[in-house]
Amino acid sequence: QVQLVESGGGLVQAGGSLRLSCAASGGIFSINAMGWYRQAPGKQRDLVATITSGGVTNSADSVKGRFTISRDNAKNTVYLQMNNLKPEDTAVYYCKAGGAITIATKKSMDYWGKGTLVTVSS
Repeated sequence: QVQLVESGGGLVQAGGSLRLSCAASGGIFSINAMGWYRQAPGKQRDLVATITSGGVTNSADSVKGRFTISRDNAKNTVYLQMNNLKPEDTAVYYCKAGGAITIATKKSMDYWGKGTLVTVSS
């Protein structure tokens, strides 16, 4: 069974930095796209940034120039470097493995982590 474990969230002052990590495990053969989404209280879950296995990235306009997504395919791990954080970045950040194929099932499915809380104080 595929598991995604996020880490790196916490409390930081505005202007500070955090680095999130998400490691996928569980007999994975390949993962098409990995990404980060966030959900603030009372709001829907929104895309933050994604990265394909080939390194093609996509990110929300609100984080361009501040957040950088990267990936280690060998470790099935995705990172999100967040700089110049703002109070509006406060949310639970979720990791997603899109199009993950496991050795056991050989089927492509999407998997989500349980989330890590990022709080930015003003």
